[in-house]
Amino acid sequence: MSEMTPLNYEELRSLMVAAGLFVLGAIGFLTRRNLILLVLSAELMLHGVSLSLVTFGKIHQNQEGQAFTIFVLTVAACEAGLALSLVLALYRQTHSLDIRLWSELREFDTPIPVMADADGPQSMPSAYDGIPLLTPAGRQPRELPKTVNADPKRPDRTPV
Repeated sequence: MSEMTPLNYEELRSLMVAAGLFVLGAIGFLTRRNLILLVLSAELMLHGVSLSLVTFGKIHQNQEGQAFTIFVLTVAACEAGLALSLVLALYRQTHSLDIRLWSELREFDTPIPVMADADGPQSMPSAYDGIPLLTPAGRQPRELPKTVNADPKRPDRTPV
């Protein structure tokens, strides 16, 4: 087992910057309603984690922190691509990036959230009022025959 060496100024400063990045990202993620700002805050949190992984790898004198950071940044790039598609879908549907308007994913019996402040759009645009909850997919089912399982030899089976 190796001895723990005290942190020097450079390592301590790097860990403090990483913690600051993560905290700023978490505050931004919890306080913003704009979908783009939420994505940027999540990216900021991932970069804070990446910086701390690299710093801990340097402290322990191994390369595992840098290797794991490559995977974290790969996941961050995939997350950014997925978030861009969500941003486009939300904007096409509501003409706004306010996440409170994206209420189609809620439970069926859950009420629409009430928006108390006046800094954003208050409801969905009127062009979207008549959209059904689920779009029909596939062919219409065929009508069943009126005498399913009707067998004169078996009286327990009656026509439908």
